[in-house]
Order: sequence, then structure tokens, then C-alpha cells
Amino acid sequence: MTQGRSQGHDGQERVATSLEGAVGEEIGAWLAPVDAELERRYPGDPGTRQPVHTVYVPGDVFAAGTVRSWGEQALAALDEHAPDAESFAAVLGLSEELGVPVHDRVRAKLEREPVEDLRIDFEDGYGGRPDAEEDRDAARAARLVAEVRAEGTGAPWTGIRVKCMEAAVRDRGIRTLDVFLTGLMESGGLPAGLVLTLPKVTYAEQVTAMVRLLEAFEKAHGLEEGRLGFEIQIETSQAILAADGTATVARMIQAAEGRATGLHYGTFDYSACLGVSAAYQASDHPAADHAKAVMQVAAAGTGVRVSDGSTNVLPVGPAEKVHEAWRLHYGLTRRALARAYYQGWDMHPAHLPTRYAAVFAFYREGFRQAATRLARYATRGAGDVLDEPATAKALSAYLLRGMDCGALTLDEVTTATGLTPSALRSFAAPRRAGLTTAPH
Repeated sequence: MTQGRSQGHDGQERVATSLEGAVGEEIGAWLAPVDAELERRYPGDPGTRQPVHTVYVPGDVFAAGTVRSWGEQALAALDEHAPDAESFAAVLGLSEELGVPVHDRVRAKLEREPVEDLRIDFEDGYGGRPDAEEDRDAARAARLVAEVRAEGTGAPWTGIRVKCMEAAVRDRGIRTLDVFLTGLMESGGLPAGLVLTLPKVTYAEQVTAMVRLLEAFEKAHGLEEGRLGFEIQIETSQAILAADGTATVARMIQAAEGRATGLHYGTFDYSACLGVSAAYQASDHPAADHAKAVMQVAAAGTGVRVSDGSTNVLPVGPAEKVHEAWRLHYGLTRRALARAYYQGWDMHPAHLPTRYAAVFAFYREGFRQAATRLARYATRGAGDVLDEPATAKALSAYLLRGMDCGALTLDEVTTATGLTPSALRSFAAPRRAGLTTAPH
């Protein structure tokens, strides 16, 4: 080992070391398979926009005007039960500073894009129908999806939920998926923003079965391998904890072979599976918190996103009942956002005002602090919080999500941070810099 320090001919101080370069090369070669495995299993968030909610509409109810109808009904509920910013803020307990900007953004959102993600339901919301009827509804859904996509009147994300892979309904689910996808192909091809949902998944093998089904469809139509992805719904206890004590949901993600796009928590099926009484089946029940925490850890870094479930308390009836339901929905949505569940289910048009109010308030009330901290980090400025790269990643991701949903504007964020959109994305996804936040 070289002792002390010395200077070379170039005047630069030489630092003493003990190991030969070959040691590092050997370790690098030894860890190369691990490096590859990390890249394969944990590619990070895709960097694309994530919808803030999913709306489920039964397959026989879905129509070309469904999205617009939901927006109109949501605006009508606002006009009837909270006609101005002051009354809406009073119902939800919004601060004076947030009241007007949140209210104005909610109304604008309901007029422009009331539904971000629409799922045409052929499972619980559809029920058991004669095969011929379900065939017709699935084919009709495909035609309507193609129609509204061509007209630009649909939701950015649209797809279907089919029946699960359990024996009693497996063939029906496979056929419905085939009819729907074939109909899309015959109507111009698979649209951007297509989402498929597989419910009540209990074993990883059921995920593998879905993969094989999609592979077969891609091969039949000459599609690029991997073109079709799907969401996995977590609605049974076995999906969280397997018989051998391992986390089934982690195996499900791997069984999807890169096709899993999301894990969606099923509030009521999962609660019932655990024996929770109907009056206590809610997304903030301790059983729900445990399930979603396991889902969140299993999905972290994989690029698979986690979605919260829904509330079945509908904002209908006299004003006091609507206001009570709004406060509940608003509180549950804010609670989910604080726990990093950035998506949830909405079951009624009158849920839309409080979905967007909660989302907009969440990003607007934390905007200034997040922008200031990120600007200080980017310029190595001093502040009262010592932030690390991981925190900079969280801060920039927060701001990008705020812009994606319409809570924040690009001008607001770039002015407050001094950062370009590409710089924001590089902080948010350092391993995947350069990705856009547009819908896929």
C-alpha cells in the first residue's frame, strides 16, 4: 500500500489506494446478473400521466354520451347543492385561499374532461346475462369506444372489466374479452388509452392465464408482443397472503411478465372476504389499510401503479345528505392521496365534484412549499429542510402529478421552481429521464 500523499508531474495530488483495478472489475462481473435483474424487475414508474380515478359503468348502460352525461349530472349536483365557491368551500372545509381556485377548477374540469378513466363493466356491475345478450353488449361497447375515440368525446383511458378466471365464469370472461377486442380491431384497431381489468385474482397462475390469452390475441392479429396490458384487482385475502405465508401479489406482478399496469383494491369484496360487517366496509378500515400497504410495497419500483377502491355512500337526496356524503368522499380521497394512492374508484356522477376538489386542494395547498424546496435543492440553496435526492424525486413527482390533473399550470410550476419540464422529469425519474407525462 502506498503511504501518505504525493504530487504527480501534473501537480495534482495523488490519493493512496490499496486495491487493484481488477478487484472492481471482478465485483462488477459478479453483480452483472443482479444489475440486469434490477433493471428488469424494477424499471421505475413509467413517467406517464396516471388518471386520478376510474369510473365503472355496466356494459348494458354504457353509451356514446356516458362521459358527457356524467359531467352534466355532476355540474347539476354542484348547481343544486353548492352553487358557488363559498358554499362549496363551506361544505368541504376549504380555506379561503383555496375556495375559489378549487371551485373554479372543478367546474372547468367537469365541463372539459369529467371522466379520466372509464371502465365498461361486464362483471359485478353487469351480472349474469344470457350469452347472446353479453355478446351483443360487448360488441356494441367496442363499436361505441371506437366511435367516441374518433370523435374525441371519450375519456383519455377506456376499457372493460371482464369476469374473472375462476372456473364458473372463465369461459364467459374469455369470450367477452375476445368479442370486445375483436370489435375494436374491426373498427380501426386498438385505441390509445385502452385498459383491461381482471377481477378477483387469487392465484398467480390466473395472471399467467391472462398473459397467455393476450399473447394468443396478439399473435392472431399480428400485433406487437406486449401491446396489451391489464390491471389486477385485489379482492380476496389469498391475493395478499398465500397459504405458504408469502405475499401473493408480488408473485402476481412477476407472473404478468411486464403486462401488469395497475393493482386495484376492491373495497367491498376484500372486506367481505375477511368477514368485515357491511356497516364497516370502507377504504379506511384497518383491513383495507393492511391490504393496500402490502400492494404498495409489492408494486414499488416495478412501474405497476396502485389504486384505492371506492365508497358506496352516494351523494343523493336532500342537501344535508349530499353534503354529508361529499364530506365523506372528500376525506377518504384526501386520506388516500396522503398515503400515495393517487387513483380511486368513483361510483356516481355526484362523486366527481369531491374527487376533483380533493385532488386539486391536495396539490394546490402544498404547491408553494414543494416548489421552493425543489428550487433550493436544484440550486444547492440553503433552507430549513435538508433534502436528499429521494426527496427531490418525490417533490418533482408531486408537481408533475399536479400539472397532469389540472391542479397546477406549467407556467406556475416553472416560474416557482425555475426548472423546465424536462428538468422536472429528470428529478422525478432519474433512471428514466426524458419520458413525457402525456397519457399513453
